[in-house]
Amino acid sequence: MKFLKIAAAFTLLGVPAFAGPQYIDGTGFAVSGYDVVSYFALDQSAVGTPQTEPAQGRADITAEHNGATFAFATVENRDAFLADPERYTPAFDGHCAYGVAQGGKVPANPLLWRIVDDQLYLNITKNVVMFWEEDIPGNITAAVTNWTRIDDDAASTRAIPQWTSAAPVTN
Repeated sequence: MKFLKIAAAFTLLGVPAFAGPQYIDGTGFAVSGYDVVSYFALDQSAVGTPQTEPAQGRADITAEHNGATFAFATVENRDAFLADPERYTPAFDGHCAYGVAQGGKVPANPLLWRIVDDQLYLNITKNVVMFWEEDIPGNITAAVTNWTRIDDDAASTRAIPQWTSAAPVTN
């Protein structure tokens, strides 16, 4: 029971652990080179509808965090990230939040996102988003609980299904 209370506290605070290896796809960048700060400036779509695409990062504006390179659209976004990387880093080291809720680490598509309680969550496919959105609070609770068991596991090395990623733009 005490463990569930701790997991619930993490959920309410929106602060899953960020200790494990970051998911990195073939671009070589975290979050496929998308600017993680840019998500927080976007209006979220209603549950059941696609989200707006975040800004693509630039290969010449980057920062290192959690063993990964993050790309940013602007120097200001990079500086905001460096001032508080835990705020902007996706939950579960950039792995699919629903996958973690189900007990494993799988890749996440940077275009399938939602911010809940000021925490960025990513998912793997549009079908998974439907399952995630059926019970977002319950899935977050399950993911936080599972994360304590799997966070030290190696990052997923699988490709993102149905995804063609482009590396961050160059100057």
